[in-house]
Amino acid sequence: MRVCTERVVDRSQLEEVLRPRDAFVREAPDPEEPNAFDALDGPVRSYRRAVEVEPLPDGTARVRQVTTCTLAAPLFWWFFWPLVRGECKRLTPRQGQPWWAPPQRLDARAAMSLDALAGAALVVGYLGTVLTQTFTFAAAEFGTDRRMQGVSLAVVRADVILSLVLVAMADRRGRRRLLLMASAVGTILTATGAAAPSVGGLVGSQLLARGFVTAAAVLIGIVAVEEMPAGSRAYAVSLLTMAGALGAGACVIALPLADWSRRSWRLLYVLPLVGLLVLRSVSRHLPESRRFRAPHKDVGLVGHGRRLWLLAASTFLLALFTVPASQFQNEFLRDERGFSAARITLFTILTATPASIGIVVGGRWADVHGRRRVGALGVLGGVGFTVLMFASRGWPLWGWSVVASIIGGATVPALGVYGPELFPTSLRGKANGLIFALGRIGSVVGLVAVGVLSKRIGTLPPAFALMAFGPAALVVLILVGYPETAGRELEELNPEDAADAAPPDPGISTRPSG
Repeated sequence: MRVCTERVVDRSQLEEVLRPRDAFVREAPDPEEPNAFDALDGPVRSYRRAVEVEPLPDGTARVRQVTTCTLAAPLFWWFFWPLVRGECKRLTPRQGQPWWAPPQRLDARAAMSLDALAGAALVVGYLGTVLTQTFTFAAAEFGTDRRMQGVSLAVVRADVILSLVLVAMADRRGRRRLLLMASAVGTILTATGAAAPSVGGLVGSQLLARGFVTAAAVLIGIVAVEEMPAGSRAYAVSLLTMAGALGAGACVIALPLADWSRRSWRLLYVLPLVGLLVLRSVSRHLPESRRFRAPHKDVGLVGHGRRLWLLAASTFLLALFTVPASQFQNEFLRDERGFSAARITLFTILTATPASIGIVVGGRWADVHGRRRVGALGVLGGVGFTVLMFASRGWPLWGWSVVASIIGGATVPALGVYGPELFPTSLRGKANGLIFALGRIGSVVGLVAVGVLSKRIGTLPPAFALMAFGPAALVVLILVGYPETAGRELEELNPEDAADAAPPDPGISTRPSG
C-alpha cells in the first residue's frame, strides 16, 4: 500500500509532520536519510514514511508525504486497508491509538497470529452453526417433533467429551498442531451430514464432527490470549468473534437453499469443504503460541478449584438460556411466526449483524474500563431483550432482536477472555475444556427443559422466560465473585508461569484504575 499526501503547512505544523509518530506504529528516524521514518514496532511487515519539504517565500512549506505499508495480515488485510490508508494519509500525528485499533498496539507477530486465528474462526463459525440452522428442516424431512428435536440437540452436546480430550492434549503437544488438526477433521466430518439417512444418523455424524470443531474453537481463544499484549486481549476476542460471526453468516446466507426441496438442506453440509483452502493458508501463517514455547511449570488442578468452579458455574448458567434460544430460534420463527427459510435468513442477517457494534465496543471497553461491568450489563440486557423478542410479533420482534444482539454482543469479549486468562499455561487447555464441559451440561439441561416445557405449554416464549433465571444468577456472580483482569499480564494472574517465562515486550499501559 502506498499513500501520498501533499499540503502547504506552517512552521508549527511542519514540526509535527517531521516528528516520529507513536500511534498505529511506533516510528524511528532513518539515520541515513533525512525526514524518513521506519517502523520500530507495529502490526506491519514493512513500513516507511518519507517526507519531502519545499520551503515557500511566505515562511510556509509545501510538504509531500509518501507512506508505504504492508500489514502483517495476509488473510484480512482488505478489511483494515481503508482504515490504515486513512491513518497513513494524516500529516499531523494522532495522539494515541486510532479508534479502530487495539487499545495496546500489536507487534507484527501478534498481528499475524490474530489474522491467522481469524481465518480459523471463520471456518469454525460456519461449522458451529450449520446444525443449528438446518435442524428444523432436517426434522421436517424426518418427521421429528419438537420434544425429540430438543433431545437430539442435547445428545449432540456429548461432543464435549472428545473436545475435552483434544484441548487437554494441546497442553502437552502444542496449540498450533491440535488447532489445525481439529479444524480440518471437523470440516471433513461435518460434510458427512449431507448423507445422513435419519435424524439419528445426522446427530451421530455431527456429534463426532462437533467434538473437533468445539476443540478448535476453544484453542482459538487460548492462542489469542497467549499471543496478545495485556491491554488488547478482549479486543482480540472481539475480532475473532466477528470472524466467527462472518462464518456463521455465510451459513445463514446459504440457508435459502433449504427451500429448494425437502432434502436440499443437505447442501449446507457440503459447502464448508471450501474452508479447507482457508485452513491451508492459516497453517502457513500461524506460529506456535509464544507462551507455550516459553519454559513453564507443569502444574495440576490443585489450587485452581475456585477459579475453575467460578467459571464453570457461570458457563452453565449462561448456557441454560443462550443455547436453547439459539437452537430453537429457527423453529420458533418457522413454526410459530410462519417464516420461510428466506425470511429466516433476512431476519437473522438484519438482526444479528448489529451485534458487531456491541462486540467491538464491548471488547474495547472491557480492555480499557474493565471486564466485570461490561460483562454484567451485556448478560442482563442481552437476555432480557431476547425474552421480549420471543414474546413479540411483527416489527417489535425484529426491533427487540436488534437491541438484544447489540447489548448481548458485549458479553462475548468481556467474559470470553476469563477462561484462558485465569489458568497457567500447562493447565490452560484442560481447565478450559472442563469449563466448556460444564457449559455443555447447562446447554443440555436448557435444551431438554425448553423442549419439554414448550410441548406442555404449547409455545416457546414462556419456556424461554422461565430459563432466564440462569443468566440472572450469573449477573450477581459476575459482580460479586469475578476478579478484574484487564491490563494485567498472564504471568501476574498466574504466578506459576512468572518464575519461568518472561512476559511479552511491554507496550502502552491500559490497565484500568480503581
